[in-house]
Amino acid sequence: MRGSSWLAIGAVVGAMAVVSGDTLRAAAPAAPAAAAQDDPLAVDVELILAVDVSYSMDMDELALQREGYAGAITSPDFLKALKGGPNGRIAVTYFEWASVTDQKVVVPWRLIDGPEAADAVAAEILRTPIRRASRTSISGAIDFAVPLFDSSGYHGLRRVIDISGDGPNNNGGPVAPARDAAIAKGITINGLPIMLKAPTPATMDIEDLDFYYEDCVIGGNGAFVVSIKTREKFKEAIRTKLILEVAGRDHHVAVVPAAAQAPRVPCTIGEQLWQDRWGR
Repeated sequence: MRGSSWLAIGAVVGAMAVVSGDTLRAAAPAAPAAAAQDDPLAVDVELILAVDVSYSMDMDELALQREGYAGAITSPDFLKALKGGPNGRIAVTYFEWASVTDQKVVVPWRLIDGPEAADAVAAEILRTPIRRASRTSISGAIDFAVPLFDSSGYHGLRRVIDISGDGPNNNGGPVAPARDAAIAKGITINGLPIMLKAPTPATMDIEDLDFYYEDCVIGGNGAFVVSIKTREKFKEAIRTKLILEVAGRDHHVAVVPAAAQAPRVPCTIGEQLWQDRWGR
């Protein structure tokens, strides 16, 4: 696996950002619209946390994922980044996904404007029973997420979908068109590929899931990927990712050249693996 040092959050770079292993790739985003300081519904970001619960995730990973998001939202670093924004508050919703017909909202839209609100959202995440479901439809998760912004009730300077997952799309429509349709609406998609286990024919996972997320899943202004490759880094990776999403262009990270132009992993590789195994 690539990379050895973890991200150090410092001051601003903009753009198509990618954290693969422990390095970030970026390329400057457009400046956000001016904050509506007198609007009580104005937030710095409307953030959708779209969390994979497919069967390829084991129960320990699902528990780590839940604890990681809950811990990140209540962490001092996250709350500091929150208060550093123009409005000092964000709107967030959290849903779980698996197949193209399986998405479940765990936490409806909530305003986070300080420690008490953050604690309440974390408690909502943790008290819902952990579940697992079949298939992996990243495209279905994106298509489900996009209309949620229209019902948020808030006015965000940015709209971001944060997708975590441990495998490629293998159900529903292809992922690239779903991504492109979301980007066309001004939405940014960030990725959290989970790469804790070696790929096996049984799970139909792939070796370079981080490349797949970089080239086929993420997009939009400031888009980036944070890869999780060890259990010890699981919670730290989620915290780092949420801080970057809340901070937006107001925080810097190390920059390396952007990825190659053409996808390094076919964007339909998950569908191909499913077809090869099941013939349908």
